[in-house]
Amino acid sequence: MKISRIAQVGAVAAVAALALAGCASNETPSGGSSGEPTVSDLSGAIAGGGASSQEVAVAAWTAGFQIANPEVDVTYDPAGSGAGRESFQAGAFPFAGSDRAFKIEEIEAGPFDGCVEGTDIIELPTYISPIAVIFNIEGVDSLNLDADTIAGLFSGEIANWNDPAIAALNEGVELPDLAVTPVHRADDSGTTENFTDYLFQAAPEAWTAEPDGVWPLSTGEAAQGTSGVVSAVAGGNGTVGYADASRAAEEGLSTAAVKVGDEFVTYSPEAAAAVVDASPFEEGRTPGDLAISLDRTSAEEGVYPIVLVSYMIACEEYIDAAVAPVVKGYLQYVASPEGQDAAAAAAGNAPISDSLREQVNAAIDLIVVE
Repeated sequence: MKISRIAQVGAVAAVAALALAGCASNETPSGGSSGEPTVSDLSGAIAGGGASSQEVAVAAWTAGFQIANPEVDVTYDPAGSGAGRESFQAGAFPFAGSDRAFKIEEIEAGPFDGCVEGTDIIELPTYISPIAVIFNIEGVDSLNLDADTIAGLFSGEIANWNDPAIAALNEGVELPDLAVTPVHRADDSGTTENFTDYLFQAAPEAWTAEPDGVWPLSTGEAAQGTSGVVSAVAGGNGTVGYADASRAAEEGLSTAAVKVGDEFVTYSPEAAAAVVDASPFEEGRTPGDLAISLDRTSAEEGVYPIVLVSYMIACEEYIDAAVAPVVKGYLQYVASPEGQDAAAAAAGNAPISDSLREQVNAAIDLIVVE
């Protein structure tokens, strides 16, 4: 798996106890005198890829799944959501991670070369995390920002950190006479699509570009992947960017509190999960396609609106039937309480609710295993 050694070791350490406990409680005891629990007889290798936001969570899921299934090998290339969807559609990956679901028109256009013709795909919202607005300004540790101001920073309309629009939201903060350097993703990114969707919904006058995984403006500095954005912001002065909140916390970057109603809300997994549970599924989807239509304009207390819902994507029926049981077993672990707790411990994301888990498991059950 393409993941930093430190992150992978941390993920494995966080998940090992949980995974072993899950194995002991869920598996049938062997008939031997030792009373040791048996392990799965599942075997095979699957290679997936996609969203870099899920990288640490995927490491935790893979570690736990492989502890219970020692004859299975799972690898994941965090090349970005767009690359993951393209590779899955081309049949190169039997599963993909993506920070947005396929659009209905993309599904209708098809084909999905790894899936049996005429069968559907499943899309599972199994990773929920706030997207942090990250910045690096010498001498400034925290800021309050509203949607219009965030839009201005990233569109280039607000070019200096001592701009009156920022000062009005941050009484008592000494803002420097320093140029703003906005940093965005260079690759096709679901994080970008979620971030621009927030701007489009919450600041419609200040941000008119429709949501897109490809950065829609020519302003700012481009960086590859989540790691690239985080590094670019951390390495500059006056920089501002957006990234999965777990990575922001990992690097110790300053983050902005976002205005919701009359309050400024700092990100948290709980605030992100609250938006997801209050949002409906998109209309026109098949039973296993659980794409969520997020409401970014909610003014409810405790809601953080810049949220990333990342999906695991798979076929209902595979041309290569041998991969189906491994993919199905892996996704079952990802959605399980043990898997969700392991990811939360490693990555700081929000575990899915029990009600959402029921719907996710129903979708996973649609995968045909011969």
